[in-house]
Amino acid sequence: MTHPVNKEDELAGSEQPFVQHLFELRDRLLYAMYGVAAILAILLFYPGPSQIYDMLAMPLVKSLPEGSKMIAVGVVSPFLVPIKVSVLAAIGVALPWILYQLWAFIAPGLYKHEKNLVLPLVAASTILFYTGAAFCYFFVFGQAFPAIQKMAPMSVTVSPDIEAYLDFVITMFIAFGVAFEVPIIVVILARMKIVTVEQLKSYRSYFVVGAAAVAGLVTPPDPVSMIALLVPMYLLYEIGILAAQVFIKHTQAPDEDDKK
Repeated sequence: MTHPVNKEDELAGSEQPFVQHLFELRDRLLYAMYGVAAILAILLFYPGPSQIYDMLAMPLVKSLPEGSKMIAVGVVSPFLVPIKVSVLAAIGVALPWILYQLWAFIAPGLYKHEKNLVLPLVAASTILFYTGAAFCYFFVFGQAFPAIQKMAPMSVTVSPDIEAYLDFVITMFIAFGVAFEVPIIVVILARMKIVTVEQLKSYRSYFVVGAAAVAGLVTPPDPVSMIALLVPMYLLYEIGILAAQVFIKHTQAPDEDDKK
């Protein structure tokens, strides 16, 4: 028989004055900014803002009619837009470092069983977000852009604006990145006992309808893009149900274990 764990003992010595917490938060934010700045400096030097934007625009440029190029409507857009892309790329690359600083700030105040829950979720959510964005770039764009170009009237010259394209790409990356967080959301809902695993299983049909609606709203107006988001969301929902059962079992508080 296991003995109850004294939660006060588990956190013994971890209490910090409020001002010290503020200093710690300031330091963690500065560390995160330093990490982003260091990566940005590297990206500005190599491969450079223009090359980074060219890589981002490659899926669209490949689908444009021969001889067509993107355009810059704003006077300073050719300069500012690649810089924006470089900053966003630096934040994206530094995301694990930023999340580590967040974890280092909150970890001292967590119980052991809470750390067992939070750390895997932070790591998994980062990987899933990257996976969603990569899936959007390498697969969805490659299928959607050619389909969109085929819908353009013959009287229209397709020359997308570089700033409008950046806004579209960022929206799509965020949409797919967040959509790929479905397992994390499912695990959190189940672990907080908002829903049970059995209820999650019974909600499959409702989830499919909701996912189809979301896919129709955030993807370009072609069936390939919609299905490309709908199918992974459903598979990730099923993975989330399986993961929830594991997390509920291994992240219970000591007193919860004793009651069973």
